[in-house]
Parts: sequence; C-alpha cells; structure tokens
Amino acid sequence: MSVTVNVIGAGLAGCEAAWSLASYGINVRLFEMKPEKFSPAHKYGGFAELVCSNSLKAARLESAAGLLKAEMEMLGSLTVPCAKENSVEAGGALAVDREKFSDSVTAKIRENPLIEIVSGEVTELPDGIVIIATGPLTSGAMAEKIKELCGEGLSFYDAAAPIVTYESLDKEKVFFASRYDRGDADYINCPMEKDEYLAFYKELISAERVQLKDFETHPFSVYEGCMPIEELASRGQDTMRFGPMKPVGITDVRTGKRPYAVVQLRRENKEATLFNLVGFQTNLKFGEQKRVFSMIPGLENAEFMRFGVMHRNTFINSPELLDSDFSMRSNKNISFAGQITGVEGYMESAASGIIAGIATAHRILGLEPLKLPRETMTGALSAYVSDSFNSGKFQPMGANMGILPDIGVRIKDKKEKYGVYAERALNALREELDRIGKNNS
Repeated sequence: MSVTVNVIGAGLAGCEAAWSLASYGINVRLFEMKPEKFSPAHKYGGFAELVCSNSLKAARLESAAGLLKAEMEMLGSLTVPCAKENSVEAGGALAVDREKFSDSVTAKIRENPLIEIVSGEVTELPDGIVIIATGPLTSGAMAEKIKELCGEGLSFYDAAAPIVTYESLDKEKVFFASRYDRGDADYINCPMEKDEYLAFYKELISAERVQLKDFETHPFSVYEGCMPIEELASRGQDTMRFGPMKPVGITDVRTGKRPYAVVQLRRENKEATLFNLVGFQTNLKFGEQKRVFSMIPGLENAEFMRFGVMHRNTFINSPELLDSDFSMRSNKNISFAGQITGVEGYMESAASGIIAGIATAHRILGLEPLKLPRETMTGALSAYVSDSFNSGKFQPMGANMGILPDIGVRIKDKKEKYGVYAERALNALREELDRIGKNNS
C-alpha cells in the first residue's frame, strides 16, 4: 500500500503494532533508538527487551494472565508464540530466555518485507499516521512532545495503592459510610482498635521494601502527595492516624463509637467489584503487602488484584485522551500503545500494541472496526484505560479477573469460577473475530 504507518518504539507494544499492521499488507516504519541510545533500564540491543523479570506470568487459562495470552494469540500475536518457542522452566508460569526471546522477535520483525527499521532517537512526531509506543522510560525530548500533545495529562511516576475485590472482603467487619455522613456512603471502612493498629504499625515499618533502580529517585522526594504509607508510618506511631487512617467523622457501626483508626476503601470501577486502599501508595514487596495489609480488619482473606507500586513510569491520562482502540479522540491519526497508556505489564503492553495496530489497519482499509467484547480481558483493559469514570484519578492497571463483568453466578471454587470467565471471554472474542472476518484461532 502507498500508506506507511510510523510506529515509535520497538518494545513489546511497538513490535506487536508493527506486526499487526504488516499482517494487513500495510507498510510500517518502525523507529527504535537502540543501539544508538539506551534508556537507563535497557541493556540489550534487540527488540522487545524484557528489562525486569523474565516471567510473562501464569500460563493456565483459568488466570487473568493466561486468558490474556490466549486472546492475544487469537488476535494474531507475535510475542506470545515467540515466548513459547523460547520458554524456560518456571512452574505454572510462562517464562523465557530473555535474550533468545528478544532475538526471535527481532528476527521476525527484520525479516518482514513490509517493516522498515529506522534506528536513532525520535525527537519530533513524524507526519502522517503514528503509533507512539515509547514505553515507561520515554526519552526526554519525546516526553516533551507527548506532553505538548496531551497537555497536562502526562505523569512520570506510578504511585498506586493496592486494589482488592469486594467479593473477598469480610462483610461482618467492614461497613459503608462517608466521613461525617456527608454525601453518599461510598467508602468501605475497616475500623481498627488500638491493639490492632499498633500491631499493624509494627509490621508495616519493619516490612521489606523494593530496592529502587540506580536511575530512580523516590517519588516522595519529588512530590509529598506520593508518600509511601510505610514511609509515613516511619515518621511516628500516630502519623497515619492523622493522615489516611484518621478516624475523625467515622462511627463504627459495630460499637457505635469512633474507632482508634480506620482504613478506607474507594471504588475503583463502575461495577464496584474493585476497591483501592485510600492513601496506601507503597514501595513494599508484593509478598509483604499481602502479609501486612491482610492484618487490616476485613481484609484477612482479601484477594489482591493489583499490588501497590511506586516507580518511574511515564504514562498519559488515557481516560481523558484515548478511545478504547487506543487512538486519540482528538486526532485519529495518532494512537498510543504500551505502558505509556496505563496498561501495566509485559503482555498487557503487547496486547495494547495488537489492538492499536488492528484498529489503525481497519481505519486505513475502511474495514469494520474491531469491537472487543467487554467480557474479554483485552476488552476489559481497553475499557479501563478509556473509561471517563477513571479520569482525574487514573492509575495503571494490569490484567486481572476483577475488571471483567460479573458472571452473575456464585461459584466458590476460584479455579472453576475463573474457568467460566475464560470460556465466556474466548467465546465472545471468537464471535467478534468471526464477525469481522479475522479469526486466527
């Protein structure tokens, strides 16, 4: 075709976007600044470099990660087959030899006659149709261009609190209420007695933290509002009680009295299936978060759909800027893909690249647009990053079963329940791909 699409960034998302476009016979110009320039986290010269863990999470279909990968294969993924070809033993997870995986993706991209590789840093947006997939460590010059494009909707730190499912809370210990009974009772309250608070405080200040990378400074040194809860606690035994755990204006429905401290949970999605721990941004290791935060009354058996994170991560305020196909509402010739959109994780980033690539190809060719069903993991992620409900409080999100619509049936066994979710998702995606004549399954 005479049309050429510019894809900026040859990470997981950029490679998937380029691959999807080429599968429709569309020419692609793929820009990658390596090996001329490396970000502080990148070391290897190949494409789709995995900079942290070499695990792509669970492989089983009855998991959010496994379902996402199955959907990606149905959509024509490049990275999932490459990962399977270069897998290493990792129990129930799909883990890869990271260099062989990168080499495999790089070779397939370079061998594709419709994909032209342009090496060097991009400092200006190319004319024409563009997919921006520059990642969480976007270089300074491009970050400035994105900021100009997106206005103030660009963040440089991912400071997110843990998210738990409503279903997993102990309803005998928590209650809905607003402070001073003002407005609707939108918050879930987890009241603490003094002995419970002191035990929680002791474990929190001694819990193991994530070691920051050399190129990162702690977010709280830049912005006081990003203070990790454990750092706040370390300033004094009662500091949290005058901050996010203040009990003022709250009456414990069990005792009729004000609790010693209270943890509040705020709704994370329209369906009210997910709630985040208000003010609990944290730099604790994931296992420590599970251990310590499960000490909060009502959260003893909480199912964590996302753990709190605090690290360098450039991302845009997607709910204000993007449609569910990852294109800009204000300019359909510009799309975003990858972690810069607010999807969290390797495969989530790759999936967004597939969606952006397919959507762009369909617009160019005048084809019926792909409408990802909300019941699919890809559809749910796309809906999350584009939902105006999240505007103004947007934080990155990875694949999890909590963002899928409820199945409407109570199933106690988690594996069985998630199996039903997965079957529903794959059937819905299969029907949609049949509708548009693109079924790769």
